[in-house]
Amino acid sequence: MSSIFETCVDTHGAELSAELLRCVSDDTSAARESLASGVNTFYLIFAGALVFFMQLGFAMLCAGSIREKNVKNVLLWNLLDSAGGALGFWSFGYAFAYGGDDPSKGKTFIGNSGFFLTGDTDMEIWFFQFTFACALSSIVAGTIAERCKMEAYLCYSVFLCGFVYPVCAHSFWSVNGFLSNAAAEPLWGCGAIDLAGSCPVHMCGGVAALCMGVVLGPRKGRFYDEDGVLLEEPKEMGPHSVALQFLGTFALWFGWYGFNPGSTLFISSERLGDVASLAAVNTTLGAAGGALSGMFTSTIIDERKTGLKTWDTTAAMNGCLTGLVGITAGCATVDPWAAFVIGIVAGWVYLGASALILRFKIDDAVDAVPVHMFGGAWGVIATGLFTNERRLAAAFPDIGTGNIGWFYEWGRGSGNFTLLGIQLIAVLFVLGWTACIFTPFCLVLKYMNWLRIDPLEEEVGMDISRHKGPAYESQGSANAEALMELSASRRNLMDSSNSSKGFKGKSFKREKPAENTDTDKPATESKPEDKPAEAVESMA
Repeated sequence: MSSIFETCVDTHGAELSAELLRCVSDDTSAARESLASGVNTFYLIFAGALVFFMQLGFAMLCAGSIREKNVKNVLLWNLLDSAGGALGFWSFGYAFAYGGDDPSKGKTFIGNSGFFLTGDTDMEIWFFQFTFACALSSIVAGTIAERCKMEAYLCYSVFLCGFVYPVCAHSFWSVNGFLSNAAAEPLWGCGAIDLAGSCPVHMCGGVAALCMGVVLGPRKGRFYDEDGVLLEEPKEMGPHSVALQFLGTFALWFGWYGFNPGSTLFISSERLGDVASLAAVNTTLGAAGGALSGMFTSTIIDERKTGLKTWDTTAAMNGCLTGLVGITAGCATVDPWAAFVIGIVAGWVYLGASALILRFKIDDAVDAVPVHMFGGAWGVIATGLFTNERRLAAAFPDIGTGNIGWFYEWGRGSGNFTLLGIQLIAVLFVLGWTACIFTPFCLVLKYMNWLRIDPLEEEVGMDISRHKGPAYESQGSANAEALMELSASRRNLMDSSNSSKGFKGKSFKREKPAENTDTDKPATESKPEDKPAEAVESMA
């Protein structure tokens, strides 16, 4: 391949001339721009792959946090998050979020072009934004685990990724969004500061999980006994595998290095490299602060209550995740010491929010609401408190430094509340929009009987009742008596169906065992507990 100089010599001759020098200069600039574009594209695809890797983290964390009789079900859900989310985001979601972006249009509520990826769309941008939508959809899975129907899950996944989340993303990150700092005339001259999505991603998913958890109701036996009497203490249900929980937490933390630094979208300049590096460091410190404060604070509380010093693994893991959620908004606009403080407070936010939802009898199998809804709200508010002038100028050079974090405004001798006020408006918007649109959606699913599984299936477990067998061969957690009852119900249902269709083949009913004619040997009665495997085979 010819060099730039050789190409220009072939065109303008070897003699030194203004045309030759201009040709070399122009072609060199074009090559540099092409290289920068390629580097930026690769960076975004790589960051998107890291974010998509978080799906594995969600899957392992959810599977480990629930009872073993529903493991296959929740793993399938996390796979379908990606499939259903891809369908929703490809068909409508991306168009609603960013379709028709044009600063000259002013403020708009929703995008209106580019459906099914028609038109001129940057594919690397679509891929990166798609992984965000998938992450948001998986947040809800843990809250509603062990009691939600597959139909409801598929419907909500497409609806959340195709409509609810895109409106939030449009408001924050589209040039036409009313909260966007990239708008031609941002709100109050500044717009909301949320680099990677504490509010439009995590808080949106957390609010959706809360709405669906309230409408769906708690798992059977969680807060009430079989007679509907309130238990003195909520019944513990899981986790069945702490190892899976820890692996999931590590996978999520790893994926966050694509989530936060990747949200710079570009990397081909020294300034952007510095911003992405700061985001990576702050992500680390936020997670560390959350894990340490969550675990040690829980230890202190338990010791005060019981006199025994224990180390709560759940508090450490979820404190870490809440710290990650909390630093997501301000990862590029706060100093490292502030990131650690934000993480410490995030650990306290998690512990308080987890106790709060238990007090209101809201059943959240993985504590997704405290981590994502409350952690996301804290992250956006913390950005309005700790954003400093130098970091803001580097991360968002176009909006100026007239409005910075409230604590730093004090240092200026000012009480300027503008940035913090915008951040509070952002929190209220996501809370109001998601709750007002997603709650009626869940109520419609409930009215159509698409939301909650049958109580008997819930007792037996979704793996056996709906997925052709348990996840583990050694599984013995399903109630044997309920298993036999479900098996009999399924056989009667199939017999009724075949009778109505005129089926004359072999009956699904078991043959009545022959009566014992030996009077010297009394018949032995089979107990339901002796036949769980036989019942599973009859349902398969």
